[in-house]
Amino acid sequence: MASKPRKSFLLRIDPELHEALEALAAREFRSLNGQIEYLLKDAMRRLGKRLPDEESPPDVTEHRQP
Repeated sequence: MASKPRKSFLLRIDPELHEALEALAAREFRSLNGQIEYLLKDAMRRLGKRLPDEESPPDVTEHRQP
């Protein structure tokens, strides 16, 4: 099965954040790119935003802060 095409773009981030993301990715057995994509998708879900590969937005009432 072929994977979906990916959009490439340049991301400029603080070197310390880059290091922290690399360490997190290694702990979770992901590539740095895969870790960043995972974190971005998780953030979108927490905001209740529907992603193209999902049927409907999840219930995020437990994640909202007053």
